[in-house]
Amino acid sequence: MRSRTVREGSVGLMILAGVGLFGGLVLWLKGLNPANRSFTIVAEFTAINGVQVGSPVRYRGVNVGRISSIAPGANGVEVKLEISPADLIIPKESDLSVNQTGLLGETVLDISPRQEVATTIDPGKPLDRECNRDLILCENSRIKGVLGISTDELIRATIKFADVYSNPQFTGNINSLTKNSSVAAAEIAQLSREVTGLVKSARQEVRTFSTTARSIGDTADQATLTITQINDLIRANRSTLVSTLDNLNATSGDIRSSVARLSPILNQVESSKLISNLETLSANAAQTSANLRDISVTLNNPANITLLQQTLDSARVTFENTQKITSDLDELTGDPQLRDNLKRLINGLSGLVSSTQQLQQQAQIAQILATPQPSVSPSPQPSPAP
Repeated sequence: MRSRTVREGSVGLMILAGVGLFGGLVLWLKGLNPANRSFTIVAEFTAINGVQVGSPVRYRGVNVGRISSIAPGANGVEVKLEISPADLIIPKESDLSVNQTGLLGETVLDISPRQEVATTIDPGKPLDRECNRDLILCENSRIKGVLGISTDELIRATIKFADVYSNPQFTGNINSLTKNSSVAAAEIAQLSREVTGLVKSARQEVRTFSTTARSIGDTADQATLTITQINDLIRANRSTLVSTLDNLNATSGDIRSSVARLSPILNQVESSKLISNLETLSANAAQTSANLRDISVTLNNPANITLLQQTLDSARVTFENTQKITSDLDELTGDPQLRDNLKRLINGLSGLVSSTQQLQQQAQIAQILATPQPSVSPSPQPSPAP
């Protein structure tokens, strides 16, 4: 009796052990591991294809969980994901997509973070009460999912492409496009030839411009050389100009002394215009001396050559007035001493005229070498006394 009870008890224990092993095997196949805790994430899809309960979930290409349930709704599909280990940190800013891999088209859910979590911040663990839901995915956090690589979508797109390509209108459009492309290619070739001709013309114009630029450079060098020659001419004749100014100063002194000696006969010539003529002569001589002094200071400027010519004209007019005054004095008096003084005055003025003639020749040479300047009319001179 006892042996029968033992046998029946052994059979019952074996049955219970088999049921337990079968249940453990089923739980193991479903991924249940009491030693490895997990947390749940809710994913929302507008549509989902080929996803089943138990499909793997990957994070950065590594399997980290599976799909525990799929619940379609009025506004989309709600999928619950079990992620393990429970302390896995997944940034909230992540993309969830459904992809198909392999030749058999196995469906997986891929989680790809868009933003990294700062290492200086402690967001907590997904199962903690203090879990920072603004930074990471915690227990029952929600995330939007999209369809990624799908074989069904590929087949559907291929069928649409085949339908469009088999359309006669599309074929006609392709043929028209081919013809237009050939015409456009011919026009582009023509345009290329025209552009080549324009480039050649532009190169010729550039060569012409380069030649013109070199000519302008040579002209500028010649102008610089001419200015240098003018400066050298002025420096070479500076001593002559200084001596001329000295002669003018000496002549002016002689004129003053002669005028002082003419005082005894002033009463005789009061009724004539001799005094006014002498004043005019003195004024012209002073003006000439001042002009020559200014020329000696500013002679290095080629623009003052015209002023020098005016000074020479004034000296010539002064000499003519002096000759007329001498003829008037010969008529008024026959004093030999006065006549000798006038001869000395005339000799001094003759030397002045010779110097002015030399200066005039040098001024003409400078005008030929320098750049043409606008002509300036000589200042009006007082008319000589009758």
